[in-house]
Amino acid sequence: MSTQPAILPKDEAAAEGKVNVQINGKWYRFPKGTRIADACNSVGAHVPCFCYHPKLSIAGSCRMCLVEQGMPPRLAPGAEPVYNADGYQTISWMPRAIIACANTVAENMGIRTDSPLTQDARRGVLEFLLTNHPLDCPICDQAGECKLQEYTADYGRGTHRFTEAKIKKGKNISIGERVNLDQERCVLCRRCVRFMKEIVGEEVLGVVGRGGHNAIACHPGKRLDSNYSLNTTDLCPVGALTSKDFRFKMRVWFLKSTPTIDVNCGTGTNINIWTREQQVYRITPRQNDEVNSCWMPDNHRLNYKYINADTRLLHPLVRTDAGAPQRKAAMEPTLNMVSTQISKCDADQIAVVASARMTNEELYLTRQLVDLLGITKYDVVPRRGESDNMLIAEDRNPNTTGSKLILGRDGSGLQNIFDGVRSGAIRALIVLNEDVVAAGLSEDDLKGLDYLLCVSHNVDGTTPHADVVLPGTTFAEKYGTMINVTGRIQRLNRAIEPLGKAMDTWEILRYLLVRFGCDNEMITACPSARHLFDLLAGEYEPLQGLTWGAIGNQGRQVIETGVTIPLIEREKAKK
Repeated sequence: MSTQPAILPKDEAAAEGKVNVQINGKWYRFPKGTRIADACNSVGAHVPCFCYHPKLSIAGSCRMCLVEQGMPPRLAPGAEPVYNADGYQTISWMPRAIIACANTVAENMGIRTDSPLTQDARRGVLEFLLTNHPLDCPICDQAGECKLQEYTADYGRGTHRFTEAKIKKGKNISIGERVNLDQERCVLCRRCVRFMKEIVGEEVLGVVGRGGHNAIACHPGKRLDSNYSLNTTDLCPVGALTSKDFRFKMRVWFLKSTPTIDVNCGTGTNINIWTREQQVYRITPRQNDEVNSCWMPDNHRLNYKYINADTRLLHPLVRTDAGAPQRKAAMEPTLNMVSTQISKCDADQIAVVASARMTNEELYLTRQLVDLLGITKYDVVPRRGESDNMLIAEDRNPNTTGSKLILGRDGSGLQNIFDGVRSGAIRALIVLNEDVVAAGLSEDDLKGLDYLLCVSHNVDGTTPHADVVLPGTTFAEKYGTMINVTGRIQRLNRAIEPLGKAMDTWEILRYLLVRFGCDNEMITACPSARHLFDLLAGEYEPLQGLTWGAIGNQGRQVIETGVTIPLIEREKAKK
């Protein structure tokens, strides 16, 4: 009598579009076409690799991902497969290892990632990779996040049998405006070559030389000057490609990484901010397959130095007499003075210029302020540019969608406000995180105002003309949410504490609302941006039922805008 199950595992898996695979003695199910490396890594059976990247084509060149594979024996003509009591066939193991990146799973396949054969194969690969590798770890920027360093500790032999002279290759070569190349550190994974060709669409990098003299280099007459060139330094598993901006600045093990989002355009690229002791040292992309995949533009990545620049506003500035210079002041009396001064102005003669770079929580309290004071003239500053057909959106503001939802404004009425300033119909102007001089107002226009209040994190063209300047925070110093051009809500997380006496704009607005007599205790006693979000979620339909925790670090789709991100669309089309 047969002891096999009535319904075989292979039939159950096939009904789900999956296959059964044994990994290190345990059975799992994976979708057909899953690469062995991905399958193993997904269940905690780590497969090391240098050349494999899920967003790039398969190279199969490093051989580090070798695993032991087995399949049921081939049947003789006319023979029927034999299944054990669990419904699986006996696995016959191959006498040699295979690479896990280029091969996909199959029904009743067996994989061993920790067998003696696998371990010996990896030790052999590492020994070859290290024959010409320099002892650069003490001076290499990749130390601490280097795959070669890590795998040598995990799989290295611990002895060195290569006694011949090492082949010397190029060192510290400038191959572009932002990237340096150390050819002698390279393991020839070709990730950088494939990224530039397949993702950016520019064939800039290639391999020259033969045998042990192979090296990565730029094609003749070309340099690595793409606005996405620094992604190659993220991809490089060793220290061959390094960022000129970060090179020799800080050891990575001293840095704290904070997941947040980029605020340079409407895409809202997911990023990590790397900090130490209130200083931002670098920004790197964070994977989100609905927003930016694994990449980000160089100009967005490098736009962080204003955070710790000498132009930062660290204290309130006030001007007590016309023509007198601004002077530093304490926050509490300055807020009291602001509320007194604005209360003297006629609401019909006050305008508010807010920013689509503000968080939803800040925009929400802006709306509460204009409603409380009866201000009807308010808008945001629009920013438009050409899409790069990759990740940079036409909308250069990160939260225009949120501004439309909460303020009901998208910048189309800003010119009316500016005309009112020039004509004298508007006598007082409240500017929140914007530079209205850069947006179109002249210094003479501002001089015609009776009162100008600015909230800003850095000195700009507007702040020197303000009667009061309140120091705000940068995106790296705040919590909050924004909605990108596709309608996806995402979270900002605080990477460093506010510098000096700077305060989040929502806190400044809350204090002003208290002084103007707001009687909504849920607002006046609100302790954090997270609590403000709960108020937002209860008031605006697209956010109803959503919580701060539910947004997570990957965001949630809340509005259908009809806008798409070109790079993401191309990536989805490949699947």
